[in-house]
Amino acid sequence: MQNFDLPRRLTAEALGTALLVATVVGSGIMAESLTRDVALALLGNTLPTGAILVVLITILGPISGAHFNPAVTLIFALKRELTPRDALLYIVVQIAGGIVGTVMAHAMFALPLLDASLKMRTGGAQWLAESVAAFGLVATILAGVRFERASVPWLVGLYIMAAYWFTSSTSFANPAVAIARSMTNTCSGIRPTDLPGFIAAELCGAVAALMLMSWLLREGGQAALKEAQG
Repeated sequence: MQNFDLPRRLTAEALGTALLVATVVGSGIMAESLTRDVALALLGNTLPTGAILVVLITILGPISGAHFNPAVTLIFALKRELTPRDALLYIVVQIAGGIVGTVMAHAMFALPLLDASLKMRTGGAQWLAESVAAFGLVATILAGVRFERASVPWLVGLYIMAAYWFTSSTSFANPAVAIARSMTNTCSGIRPTDLPGFIAAELCGAVAALMLMSWLLREGGQAALKEAQG
């Protein structure tokens, strides 16, 4: 990642987020048009999302780190692996890329390019689900980077596929994706008025994962040395 300048890293983040959202929204539209079975439609949305994450993280990870997610960018900024300025720019292009992804998906299916969602997603259960989804995602990334870096694309893709099914919110786990999905009035959408609760829950879950994993991934000798130095 250090071998690529900031403009290239920002382009990779924007491109990756755009293709991720285009996949989420586009596969949702396709699934909805092919079947009335809600469970089958969700499966048709889940598999492409997990698959595209494996692809995007593999090909763009070496350039930008393949965050595609403001919550993930926040975590790496808190870990001081990303400067505050770069983190802010990452988040801006992630949000912009996500919106472009929604527009692309709508254009491919001859729908209005932007269409505010009417799909209600709110309440304590949904917020808890998003906290859990983001917690698990960040924990997966941090542990994956620590123990099996080469497997991170598969770990993230498989985690998101699982989280689609064990969370009541279908695991947005990503503020940029949530914002982009508020602009599609299809099955993958979320009402704009429901965004604040989702985004707050995602950020809380991500920070909680950082706090736990920072302790969990520190070996005993490292912890003792840090305490002695402190």
